[in-house]
Amino acid sequence: MEKRWTILEANPAAVASLQKDLGISSTICKLLVQRGISSFAAAKSFFRPNLTALHDPWLMKDMDKAVARIMAALQNREKILVFGDYDVDGTTAVACMYQFLLQIYESDRLDYYIPHRYKEGYGVSRQGIDFAHESGATLIIALDCGIKSVDLVAYAASLGIDFIICDHHQPDAILPAATAILNPKQPDCAYPYKELCGCGVGFKLITALCRDLQQPDEFFLTYLDLVATAIAADIVPLTGENRILAYFGLKKINEHPSPGIKALLELAGHTGTMLMGNLVFVIAPKVNAAGRMDDARLAVQLFVEKDPAKSISIASQLHSHNDDRKEADLQITEEALAMITETADFVGRRSTVVYQPHWHKGVVGIVASRLIDRYYRPTVVLTRSGDVVTGSARSVSGFNLYEAVHACREFLIGYGGHFAAAGMTLLPDAVEGFTAKFESVVAATIVPEQMTPEIIIDSEISFQEIKQPFFNIVKQMEPFGPENSKPVWLSRGVKNNGWSKIVKEQHIKFSVSQGNILFSGIGFGLAGKFPLLTAGTPVDLVYTIEENEWNGQKHLQLRVLDVRPTES
Repeated sequence: MEKRWTILEANPAAVASLQKDLGISSTICKLLVQRGISSFAAAKSFFRPNLTALHDPWLMKDMDKAVARIMAALQNREKILVFGDYDVDGTTAVACMYQFLLQIYESDRLDYYIPHRYKEGYGVSRQGIDFAHESGATLIIALDCGIKSVDLVAYAASLGIDFIICDHHQPDAILPAATAILNPKQPDCAYPYKELCGCGVGFKLITALCRDLQQPDEFFLTYLDLVATAIAADIVPLTGENRILAYFGLKKINEHPSPGIKALLELAGHTGTMLMGNLVFVIAPKVNAAGRMDDARLAVQLFVEKDPAKSISIASQLHSHNDDRKEADLQITEEALAMITETADFVGRRSTVVYQPHWHKGVVGIVASRLIDRYYRPTVVLTRSGDVVTGSARSVSGFNLYEAVHACREFLIGYGGHFAAAGMTLLPDAVEGFTAKFESVVAATIVPEQMTPEIIIDSEISFQEIKQPFFNIVKQMEPFGPENSKPVWLSRGVKNNGWSKIVKEQHIKFSVSQGNILFSGIGFGLAGKFPLLTAGTPVDLVYTIEENEWNGQKHLQLRVLDVRPTES
């Protein structure tokens, strides 16, 4: 699939000014200006994250009410239930809060609850509130959910149960009547940083409780590895406070991880330094697999377990669930691709909707993403769940998927989501109508550019610039993630030196030169572009730079993302 190349620009005067202040490469200064860093002070705080730069938790609206209510519960020996969603953000948040409260409160007055993905669905559930009531709980601390649970919080209140909500999702105009709502996205919340994940909001509450109890900072800093895992998995911006939390969370993972994280790493066979990408692709899928394939309480059990042997046992179960998830994911993807190729008019469509009643509900969102990797169009994958059909939808860059699903609401029992992803429920006999309407809506609103994958290129550079000191500065920009992505470079007029080759029938092992500078590299899935290299004419390469270690020697190499002929 051909890709669009978009090269970012930066104000030349701002770049020149920053270069004068920093005395480093203008290419890196351009990179920083593009990311909103245009002064010496901003660069210093960016390159040298410091825990002292974390914001005062008391700046968050309702923090005083939340702390006061929890302190009252402790004094009155009330039963407290820690409630969280079934994904990585929710389970890490519950694990942090539950472990912290265990340090300052009696274990028999504490419990936690994770709703079952298929029996209860997302967020606060009536079953969870009933569980709290039956167990005698009078306070629920909801993490990574609750901001939209107006009716359920009212139901809890009717049973004598108070709610503290720690959430980061966009609030509606009407908020639940909770004792306290901690959410920086509330329009009247003065908290300076708005992009915390759910676990991050819970972490700020733990911080405030520690300060109120005059406990040392280690009482809350010990959870930074779990906070970093949540930040990575929830795809929140790697800016501001998230950058600081992720930086020190990774430091903890690499130096002295909690038993649960350590067990997952050992089972994955991961060695070397952990980066944010490793959390996204090594840790997060195994944690998410608990809720996708069975019960997400297992993830919390792993994170709160202190015995390394027991941690390995629980991690093994998660590892097994993830293997099952991968098997289901692969099988369903193959079936879906076969359905698409057998659909006569598919080529002319602007959307993809596929349905089979036997597909596993836990992986349909992942399958939708895989289909987009192949065909790059807004995609819905549906399956049967009891008497109804449920599905997950994923979008392409720039297309508002939620609005498209909303426009099909006449066929839906329920739906929800945001710009890039959505979920829906409908009756079996509405599938055909929904499919036709979704295609009609997408075809009328999508623009041609949105159906071509885009590569965002930070800057054009020459091979001459790629030296170890240059790479060392780029490396200090980690952790990489949304809004601070790994830099993508473009080099023009590059030539194959004759040693490039196809490996495993799918990938290209590059050996290329620009002038008298030679670099090797790897381009995954680019075998179809190999004729461009053997044609003997110059090509343009888009790539990231990585460090490869072999036999104790380190050298820089290219991770090639795309290649096209150089325009004459």
